[in-house]
Amino acid sequence: MARSNMHVILRLEIDKQQTTFGEIATAIGNAGGDMVAIDVIKEGPDLTVRDVTIRVNNESGQEKVVDAINALNGASVKHVSDRTFLVHLGGKVEVKSKLSIDNREQLSQVYTPEVARVSKAIDENPLLAYNLTIKNNAVAVVSDGTAVLGLGKIKPEAAMPVMEGKAMLFKQFANINAYPLCLSSHETEEMINVIKSLSPTFGGINLEDIASPQCFEIEERLKEELDIPVFHDDQHGTAIVVLAGIFNALKITKKRLEDAKIVVCGIGAAGIAITKMLLNAGAKNVVGVDRDGAITRDETYDNKMWNWYAENTNPNNETGALSTVIEDADIFIGVSAAGILKVDDVKKMATDPIVFALANPNPEISPEDASPYVKVMATGRSDYPNQVNNVLCFPGIFRGVLDCKASAITEDMKLAAAKAIASTISEDELNAEYIIPGVFNDRVVPKIRDAVIETAYKTGVARRT
Repeated sequence: MARSNMHVILRLEIDKQQTTFGEIATAIGNAGGDMVAIDVIKEGPDLTVRDVTIRVNNESGQEKVVDAINALNGASVKHVSDRTFLVHLGGKVEVKSKLSIDNREQLSQVYTPEVARVSKAIDENPLLAYNLTIKNNAVAVVSDGTAVLGLGKIKPEAAMPVMEGKAMLFKQFANINAYPLCLSSHETEEMINVIKSLSPTFGGINLEDIASPQCFEIEERLKEELDIPVFHDDQHGTAIVVLAGIFNALKITKKRLEDAKIVVCGIGAAGIAITKMLLNAGAKNVVGVDRDGAITRDETYDNKMWNWYAENTNPNNETGALSTVIEDADIFIGVSAAGILKVDDVKKMATDPIVFALANPNPEISPEDASPYVKVMATGRSDYPNQVNNVLCFPGIFRGVLDCKASAITEDMKLAAAKAIASTISEDELNAEYIIPGVFNDRVVPKIRDAVIETAYKTGVARRT
């Protein structure tokens, strides 16, 4: 969605022999910009460099102003910064020491020679790393930049601002030190080996924005070969929050998950993880649909995860496009593309339908179009009720696994996390526009943490006694 009332800083290089600042100000005004401040950066007899802060309505307005200035003889825009870019200057995270080094004794304790005693103790018992190093509260946020939300495949350097933001959320919501690591390799074996080589430093691995189907193999291999939790947030974080919302939506519609017909549209990483979560929670009738129609047992697919999907879903072997299989569905969950669910499709659904249209930035159907026909609606957007947002999940999940030194994140732990998120909304609070708690609800992380720890002990993956 376009932002409104943006403040933008333009660095202008002006040839004073060809144009005047008055002409530039007129061009800015005619293009719809409003000048707020002017700063002289460099002044010479023929050339001047100035930073001009302007107010525009949105990004389109910014482009019009820039084009208007560049159209003038003797004036050019050398750089554009808005508030978002300024926030990222120099990166968004830093490392700080927990104590200062003010004398030789302290130096010898934290470094040489006394540090050797600590290293020797860990060498004899590697589990001491949880007590004596950053491992006890450290998560690696690892990406190769191949599936960044809204951007697709981008360079790993370009993915860094996203991973830094993820690290900030870990710290803000769960006081976890997260380290953004963007890899230049897109080769599966190399990525697995790099992450395995880095693993002694961390208590957990958060895989992020890695394209399907490669993400499945990388996660599965790492789960098998590492003794620390590995969590692909695009899959499991989304799935956990979706399931939490479904639990509460079913309370409103007074339906049971076991009886519901559920259509999942978009069978990529998130769609498959959502389906696995639904099945693990007790769903019996899940139908997956992708661009070529429903996934059925009659087909053999190149994608091995689709073959798994065909074997474990669609019990009635329904065929056809979304508009066909949507008939009598109680729940629609979209992780696909904008606008593919039509009003006529929603009208075919069962009484009191539940629609989770999660494509970003534009959902499969707009809430305005769907609202006359649905009982409960959720999207991935923050400007509508019931936002499905992964930040509700991953801080609490990792807080729990780090606190109990879990060796893995099991399916039961994910289910417990979904139930914990749903339980933060009391029966008195629950309504069609409030089935998912807000991201700043301070009860979410503690509830997930406690549920994850309890389940980790029950399933035997907790190592802290």
